[in-house]
Amino acid sequence: MSSVTKQAHSWLEGLVAYDPGKPIEETAREQGLDPSDIIKLASNENPLGPSPKAVEAMKEAAESVHIYPDGGGYKLRSAIAEKFGFDRENVVISNGSNEIIELIGHGFLSPGDEVIAAKHAFVVYKLMATLFGADTIEVEDPGFVHDLEAMAAAITPRTRMIFIANPNNPTGTMVDQAAIDRFMSQVPDHVVVIFDEAYYEFVPDAPDTLKYIREGRNVVVMRTFSKIQGLAGLRIGFGLTTPEIAQVLQKCRQPFNTNSIAQAGAIAGLIDEDHQRKTRELNDLGRAFFETSFAAMGLEYVPSHANFVLVKVGDGDGVFKAMLKRGVIIRAMSSYKLPEWVRISVGTMPQNERCIATLKEVLASS
Repeated sequence: MSSVTKQAHSWLEGLVAYDPGKPIEETAREQGLDPSDIIKLASNENPLGPSPKAVEAMKEAAESVHIYPDGGGYKLRSAIAEKFGFDRENVVISNGSNEIIELIGHGFLSPGDEVIAAKHAFVVYKLMATLFGADTIEVEDPGFVHDLEAMAAAITPRTRMIFIANPNNPTGTMVDQAAIDRFMSQVPDHVVVIFDEAYYEFVPDAPDTLKYIREGRNVVVMRTFSKIQGLAGLRIGFGLTTPEIAQVLQKCRQPFNTNSIAQAGAIAGLIDEDHQRKTRELNDLGRAFFETSFAAMGLEYVPSHANFVLVKVGDGDGVFKAMLKRGVIIRAMSSYKLPEWVRISVGTMPQNERCIATLKEVLASS
């Protein structure tokens, strides 16, 4: 080991980098398959692709990429603020909503602090906490649902933030308004509560967490353009919070952290309600198909409020690899302490049907 690497933070030892869903191109190379014969149902992406209006806006923006983007994101932040009834000062735009997690860490975490998250929540919460030398307190989640009472009880003077993913990734479960209200009544002022709402657009009557920002509470609500707007490749997201917290996060972000094409696509995608409606309709149909199919196959699954379903298949890694060889990419869940489970994203109906047919073939041969 070189002398330089010995100087790295001790808390980084043993930290495993985030492992994203397998790309189509990599799968084609490794398995000797034609990329056009591969379907990817691993990363909760929008099977309809981006809004046509967003595509046109991005094409137009591409003609000016020799000019730096608007570093303050004036137009995008204004559009977000208008849509959700806030001022521009309440909005922080980011390189994917993941960057909001990092900005909060930069602004509020120190070695020895504590972060609270559910046991089966998004792995990036713990990863980011570890990067800043903080300890993650993982609270049990019976039935894969956040136990907000237990999370509130886990708060100590060292607690700096609590993450609540709603709907949760990778389980697809939700906590309702009443549970959130009870929880928030117990949270002390030294704690920042982060609601990760990447999938909230898929929920007909999602809980209102924005009200806590209007009340001046220490709350950050994370949203993304990667899911229902279909702009995952642009890496564009945002956070809504109080002006005071937003000012801290603005100090922590890199200059030009979101590019001009992403900003243009996000503005157009934000207001294309028709595309979002079509996506919801396709998702509702596909999710119901998966859940009905899993039940008919005798497989345990977690009823989902998002655009994916978590299903128990026995040997998650083995099923993932067998499906991969057949050109169907799903997501193994061993990194989430769920080695018997896989997560399958909703695709188009032909993709969904092929996935189920392939899963039946794999399970029959195991």
